[in-house]
Amino acid sequence: MTVSRITAVLGPTNTGKTHYAIERMLSYRTGVIGLPLRLLAREVYDRIVAVRGPGVVALVTGEERIVPPRAAYWVCTVEAMPEGMGCDFLAVDEIQLCADPERGHIFTDRLLNARGLHETLFLGAETMRGAISALVPEASFMRRERMSQLTYSGSKKLSRMPARSAIVGFSVENVYAIAELLRRTKGGAAVVMGALSPRTRNAQVEMYQNGDVDYLVATDAIGMGLNLDISHVAFSSLTKFDGRRMRHLQPDELSQIAGRAGRHVDNGTFGVTGEAPPLDEGVAQAICDHRFAPIKKLQWRNSRLQFGSVKRLIATLEDRTEDPWLTRVRESDDLAALKALAMDSEVAARATDGPSVKLLWDVCRVPDFRGISKGEHAALLTHIYNDLHQLGHVSANWFALQVKRIDRTDGDIDTLSKRLAYIRTWTYVAQRNGWLVDESHWRDATRAVEDRLSDALHGALTQRFVDRRTSILLRRLKQKESLLADVNDKGEVTVEGEFVGRLEGFRFRMDKAGSPDEAKTLRQASVQALVPQFHLLADRFYNAPDPEIDFTEQGGLMWGSQAVGKLVKGDDPFKPGVEAFVDEEAGPDVAAKVQRRLQHFIDRKIAAGFEPIIALKNDEALTGAAKGFAFRMAEEFGIIPRGEVAEEVKALDQDARGALRKHGVRFGQFTIFMPLLLKPAPTRLRLVLWSLSKGLGEFPESPPPGLVTVPAAQDAVAGYYAMAGYRAAGERAIRIDMLERLADMLRDKDSRGGFEANPDMLSITGMTLEQFADLMTGLGYKAEKGEREKVKAVAAEAPAADAAPAAEVAPAESAAEEKPDTGPEMEVFYTFTWGGRAARPARPQGDARPRGKGKPKGKGKPQGGGNNKPQTFQAKPKREKQIDPDNPFAAALAGFKKD
Repeated sequence: MTVSRITAVLGPTNTGKTHYAIERMLSYRTGVIGLPLRLLAREVYDRIVAVRGPGVVALVTGEERIVPPRAAYWVCTVEAMPEGMGCDFLAVDEIQLCADPERGHIFTDRLLNARGLHETLFLGAETMRGAISALVPEASFMRRERMSQLTYSGSKKLSRMPARSAIVGFSVENVYAIAELLRRTKGGAAVVMGALSPRTRNAQVEMYQNGDVDYLVATDAIGMGLNLDISHVAFSSLTKFDGRRMRHLQPDELSQIAGRAGRHVDNGTFGVTGEAPPLDEGVAQAICDHRFAPIKKLQWRNSRLQFGSVKRLIATLEDRTEDPWLTRVRESDDLAALKALAMDSEVAARATDGPSVKLLWDVCRVPDFRGISKGEHAALLTHIYNDLHQLGHVSANWFALQVKRIDRTDGDIDTLSKRLAYIRTWTYVAQRNGWLVDESHWRDATRAVEDRLSDALHGALTQRFVDRRTSILLRRLKQKESLLADVNDKGEVTVEGEFVGRLEGFRFRMDKAGSPDEAKTLRQASVQALVPQFHLLADRFYNAPDPEIDFTEQGGLMWGSQAVGKLVKGDDPFKPGVEAFVDEEAGPDVAAKVQRRLQHFIDRKIAAGFEPIIALKNDEALTGAAKGFAFRMAEEFGIIPRGEVAEEVKALDQDARGALRKHGVRFGQFTIFMPLLLKPAPTRLRLVLWSLSKGLGEFPESPPPGLVTVPAAQDAVAGYYAMAGYRAAGERAIRIDMLERLADMLRDKDSRGGFEANPDMLSITGMTLEQFADLMTGLGYKAEKGEREKVKAVAAEAPAADAAPAAEVAPAESAAEEKPDTGPEMEVFYTFTWGGRAARPARPQGDARPRGKGKPKGKGKPQGGGNNKPQTFQAKPKREKQIDPDNPFAAALAGFKKD
């Protein structure tokens, strides 16, 4: 009988160890090779199939199982290596993973127990020599030297990264961020991670290998034997999260990854990006020389399990070892799942004998590909175990539902990645012998779902991290050729046929996929092509009619739907400045032309909208107090609460008032204003100019046109309601012209004895009685609420000839008489009296009623400004009220007097 030969083939990366093992396996009739990654297993499987054909090669991983009837060569992940096959040759790659905290116990078990009948190879790093010598004393050693030289090149920014580089990140977020930056600056990158399906990974690698992109962003998965055309490896970090904590990468781990640079006889370099600190000189030299501290401890877990009971199984899994080379692995996920399921009463009731305990352990070894909480994973395993124990298989309907929920290719990268992780669970379950009724169907079905998701994920990764547009423009810029740009009627900009962004007025904006970093790369190409377009656009704008231009209530200036500038505070409130929104690259000529056109627009807008107040201000015929009052009106944009200028109004004689009235100034009891400026257009512009003059950060908007009253905000900027043409009183603000009409109605009411609101008062304010009471309270009145019997209108008596006999009363009337008496109908009313919050001044000289002599009769209307300050007053006799000829409702008031 031939004694099995055990050889440890050790050395750095790029020594051809895996290639040597494949050659040795194919020299035998049968063989098994265990590899550390599903991706690498697929790569080796494809290589062997290319040599020997698919009929004799099997691929077995946790989620994939291709086993032809005449399989002679088995390519597996280390966890999926079949036991007790009696194959002629057996190999385990990356044997140094015996020291890995997560998976090390699996590799250690293979080192101690897995053997080929004729030859066994352990492939890995030189750091394992001592451990293998101690634990497998019969093993011989073969050292293989690296075929190319590896050199440390220090730190490089990502923007200066050479072509054919692989940048290594240690988290999904880090990988995506690097790939995104490379897309913006270099045109794109391929993405390789261990969590990707082989189909997605191969499609991404193909882009890199065939030159579609010059950069690869990967996790440390590339350190495990993936053979790629890489010239330089850059580490974006020197730390990683190992599932429990953040830790620094060991020199041998860095070497494993850095060794992917340079293939065969081509030399390679390695270094760090600007985000990572430079490597220590000693560490860098050790990587170049492949000198590392030997591994002293291997992770171990007892593999001689006993299934008499769940308790006994857990005890054997937690057995300790006295071997100084071995250390018991920390609690693994499968053991944690076993303990969690053992706490379930139904599971505990089922797992009472050897076969049921063995089945429970097999279920607990289903990996948590989904990365969900331990509780959710335990619940999933509980369902699977109960089905297997009760039905003998997993429920087909339930399994089909789980697969169907995942079989969708919509969504972003993260969504598709999650679905791929989920389908791996069901693929794993489908690969277990006897767990499903129709294993073949479900293996094909789950594989088909994975393929669809893989293709969708590849498409999403390519769309996000490969920018064909940037690649084209950068190549054209390097060629120093003039670029052809086009802008359509929607403002969409294309350069060399590639969509690059939009023109928003005279500013260029990258499209949604863009960013400041991408704009920095593309702007040179885009703006170079857009300069002629800016000049054509400026000419069109300069000749555009005024109706095409408008201002917003926040002071913005619009050309159609595009923002082209904003108003800024000027020396004169009626002469604001203009700031044009024009890209610097468009040039000073374009900016000056846009600024001039906007200034012309706003100057004409103000001249037309405020013609009455500007004419008043510039009237040279006005002198003395009238001239001063005209300037005051202009300062307040044509609206002043009377209380703020009470003394100035008193100082105006009849001639001065007449001169001001000719310009449309109305002296109301509450407000001095120009009715023409209360229209919606002047009001909107007035609020913008007033906000500019006050230096407000956010401009208050004008009330909706046509409303007599609006809700009064308690936090409104001081002076806002006057500028809006309203006066706040109580919970609402009333338009000042309507307030003056109300004042006219109140003039002859007995404000001391009390009066009630009549329908005309409610009608012009558009308020309910309760709202009107609140308004009157805000104006200084007291509102006393009362209730009384409602007086019903008495119908006129019918002529005697039309009277009906008592016996002929209509049925409806008879029914009404028979209704029970519910009491009189009541109504609410308010009695208003002057509240005394401010004195009630008589009308000054020149107001609507001439001044007279005599004592006050207790009737009158409170006057004053918005601040309700106490004021002096003069008494006057009760006389017939004259109608103010300047009142816009003079005709209506004249009609009321006739009544």
